[in-house]
Amino acid sequence: MKLSTEIHNFYEQLVNKAIVQQDLARRLSEDELADLCCLALNQLPAHYIRHDVDMIYFLSQEKRDAMEQEVRLSLAHALVRVQSSTSRD
Repeated sequence: MKLSTEIHNFYEQLVNKAIVQQDLARRLSEDELADLCCLALNQLPAHYIRHDVDMIYFLSQEKRDAMEQEVRLSLAHALVRVQSSTSRD
């Protein structure tokens, strides 16, 4: 069986959204952004879905807010690590 290309981790979308909201793409290089995403996502639980619309209907606003807060915290921790490794170079 081959996994569908539609399957993805919902947290990826939330991390990308937070990166845009925090304007991190202007502050970091592409390599730093890739590292940031990996570090942040590794701190978050995997939540695989096929269709984003499923999440809209099946998550309460409280749960969505909690997930977004988790993403902000994981990005903050990841950003510290990325910036500290950049300052050592």
